[in-house]
Amino acid sequence: MAVVEVRITLKKGVADPEGKNTLKALELLGFEGVREVRSVKVFEIETDGETEETERSVEEMCRKLLANPVIHNYTIRIK
Repeated sequence: MAVVEVRITLKKGVADPEGKNTLKALELLGFEGVREVRSVKVFEIETDGETEETERSVEEMCRKLLANPVIHNYTIRIK
């Protein structure tokens, strides 16, 4: 069994309203020195094996469902 971590971030230049709202809330709570907050989505996927096929399969999952290639970047890491 392998655990695969997929980390999805917004591409540079894509608006991140969740990050901006979180930054605003932190400032209202009195936290200083926070310059930027970006939202990140992480999926942990348990698989049967730790093979090249596993990585190819997760890559396909990202392209078909987990990430929108127009606005997202993603990284895949097998733990």
